[in-house]
Amino acid sequence: MEQAQQHPLGIYFKIWALLFVLSALSYMVDYVQVQGMLRWTLIITFMMLKAGLIVAVFMHMMWERLALIYAILLPPLALLVLVAIMALESDYTFFNRLAHFFTST
Repeated sequence: MEQAQQHPLGIYFKIWALLFVLSALSYMVDYVQVQGMLRWTLIITFMMLKAGLIVAVFMHMMWERLALIYAILLPPLALLVLVAIMALESDYTFFNRLAHFFTST
């Protein structure tokens, strides 16, 4: 009879505590009224850290083969890169249109 691998409960409790700390830090950004780009950078950083921990531990990606991890994580990463390239291109197009329309009148 084959037994399934059992992970120790301690790692889950540590991750829950770490998620609690990261959530508290995220709420502290609002509580101390951090404004501007620093606010959004901190919020997104805490959000990505929490999402990474949840995927790695609670979805058991930490214990999967590297090929499966690449198959799951590389397509969204490629989409993010393409979205960033499109955002840069849209800014370039927008500023070129502004420069053309306001200088030709």
